[in-house]
Amino acid sequence: MNRKKTSRLTNQIVFVGPAILFFILIIAIPFVLGLYYSFTNWDGVSGKAAGVGFDNYKQIFMEDSSFRDSFWFTARFTVLGVVITNVAGFFLAYFLTKPLKTRNLLRTIFFMPNVIGGLLLGFIWQFIFVKGFSALGSSTGISFFNLPWLGTENTAFWAIVIVFVWQTAGYLMVIYISSLNNVPKDILEAAEIDGASRMQVLRSIIIPLIMPAATVCLFLAISWSFKMFDLNLSLTKGGPFGSTESVAMNIYNEAFSKNRYGLGTAKAIIFFVIVAIVTSLQVKFTKSKEVEA
Repeated sequence: MNRKKTSRLTNQIVFVGPAILFFILIIAIPFVLGLYYSFTNWDGVSGKAAGVGFDNYKQIFMEDSSFRDSFWFTARFTVLGVVITNVAGFFLAYFLTKPLKTRNLLRTIFFMPNVIGGLLLGFIWQFIFVKGFSALGSSTGISFFNLPWLGTENTAFWAIVIVFVWQTAGYLMVIYISSLNNVPKDILEAAEIDGASRMQVLRSIIIPLIMPAATVCLFLAISWSFKMFDLNLSLTKGGPFGSTESVAMNIYNEAFSKNRYGLGTAKAIIFFVIVAIVTSLQVKFTKSKEVEA
């Protein structure tokens, strides 16, 4: 009996031990250290970090208007980004599960933007908005292309939304395609025999049956939107005049540009709690809508 327990413990250590070790080193310890530094005035460079209690958190909630502005921008961006990305990803998947000759080619084309890194993607689209659209506007006279896409608060906001959707919709499309292919064909055939329209089939059968995929896609889109940094940095750098500064960029600037690591870490802790609450509520809500075939 003891040999069996020893053998079982050895197997657990061999297979689970490395994962637990890396989790502790990469996630648990940095999180605890970050929580500690959020109660200090550490500048991120010196070896001394004096404790300040809850002063950092008080300053964030009472005095830091830039953090509130960046959070308002991130909240608006997240709502629009999550909705548009999931709608686009679902309808791309819906149409690319039809018997089209170019179906595989189109799937590859729509997925490819996700492979490009956020920094590179931002610089590419910066060129498109500044030079490409300007050239198209001059040659066609269409006012849409002549807008100052990165020059005003409203247009810069929509520019980031457009690039974010263009980058991420293809990834969600793949998840939705997998889920749509698993919808039982006999249920769809029975609905067709009963005279249900395509819209009725979509609303009453397909969408309820792919809710597990929707749970995953919504979770991914929310986390991507909230944590958006590289695209924000390369496309607008938070401009014009800080109007498109995301929370992630605000935290980065606080910690590494202004050398207020303790305050930046406090912002990161607050941000982590908010994102955890939002994603938990989203998963709980969408899980309650899932059905079985």
